[in-house]
Amino acid sequence: MARYQPEPAHLHGSPVRTGILYVNLGTPDAPTASALRRYLKEFLWDPRVVEIPRPIWWLILNGIILNTRPAKSAAKYATVWEADGSPLAVHTEKQAKLLRGALGAAGYPDIEVAWAMRYGNPSIASKLDQLKAAGCGRILILPAYPQYAASTTASVGDMVSAWAQRTRNVPELRFVRNYHDHPGYIAALAASVREHWMHHGHLEAGDQLIMSFHGLPKFSLDKGDPYFCECHKTGRLLAEALGLSKDQYQVTFQSRFGRAEWLQPYTQPTLEALARSGTRRVDVICPGFTADCLETLEEIALECKEAFLTHGQNEGGKVFHYLPCVNERADWIAALTEIARNHLGNWLQSPPADPATAERAKALGARQ
Repeated sequence: MARYQPEPAHLHGSPVRTGILYVNLGTPDAPTASALRRYLKEFLWDPRVVEIPRPIWWLILNGIILNTRPAKSAAKYATVWEADGSPLAVHTEKQAKLLRGALGAAGYPDIEVAWAMRYGNPSIASKLDQLKAAGCGRILILPAYPQYAASTTASVGDMVSAWAQRTRNVPELRFVRNYHDHPGYIAALAASVREHWMHHGHLEAGDQLIMSFHGLPKFSLDKGDPYFCECHKTGRLLAEALGLSKDQYQVTFQSRFGRAEWLQPYTQPTLEALARSGTRRVDVICPGFTADCLETLEEIALECKEAFLTHGQNEGGKVFHYLPCVNERADWIAALTEIARNHLGNWLQSPPADPATAERAKALGARQ
């Protein structure tokens, strides 16, 4: 088997194009047990996601988890699945198209934008191949994760590196590490909250804005992962933009898996405790997700809502609002475009094509 993939045909004298690969976490191809089994096998076998010795984890994953969890997860996905597919894939594709349109409107119509999933389809490798075939000799990797984590952002880097190791003519690569404190991102979050309050009323005394982020095992923080700190910075900046005092909001973490301790406080137990203590209303936003998905639409908007409403005491647990992710908001697409432009930098000034280059190449024996 050849070590390197075949290279696409090259036309001498053509300008080097610039591409952006917008990458989100991943999603199964369908809300079925078989599709979930394929997806979970890829996702949970990544050593960035589960840091357990491989032989032990192989037995747990293949002997227990992949035989029990797919059917349960498929049932949850079925509750949020849309006519066009997985919400995460639908929103990610729309965001990528809007990003390309915004760059074109800003005077950069030749920038190619593709989207991919770290786990599942479309794969990172297939989309990098597509960008190369389109003539992109410079590619910006833009993860859809505002906060850096080894299990998300770095895992994207691992997959890009694996693709590069199989590629003979590796394009110039740049990588967006995070944008947890980007002013445009914070402004889009704040605007979405203000719009919600315009329709449902501002928080009253005792009400809470809960900022729920995806959880990670606690040892990730102990070993130096900055995710926990970046989530709290996002929360603080959003609260400041909204003029909230410290007793009006909380940063929490959701989506625990396994028996190990995860980053705290946990979202659902926090909501249950608030309901029991008499908190009448909570508004919940998920600033770690740029697109709605299973974790926001099912875990928060359905499961956590039920938990809050059913644990109410002393007038607590009466009103629960889930605030959608930024998705295709115009202010978020503007911020995403600014983030991309900042990292593209001097790539935005491309030299024009030189017709003489092609003639000289042919004279030297080039085929095209």
